[in-house]
Amino acid sequence: MIYNTGDKPGKGDYKCTHCRFMITLETDDDVLPPCEKCFKTEWEKV
Repeated sequence: MIYNTGDKPGKGDYKCTHCRFMITLETDDDVLPPCEKCFKTEWEKV
């Protein structure tokens, strides 16, 4: 499933669908940001 910047998909690890940069959301209230590396906006849960 693909998530977008601004979504609150829940805590866990996510990777950018464009450059594979990884982030971790610590809480269920965390919002997905734009990718810090390539600035794209689509993420998938790892």
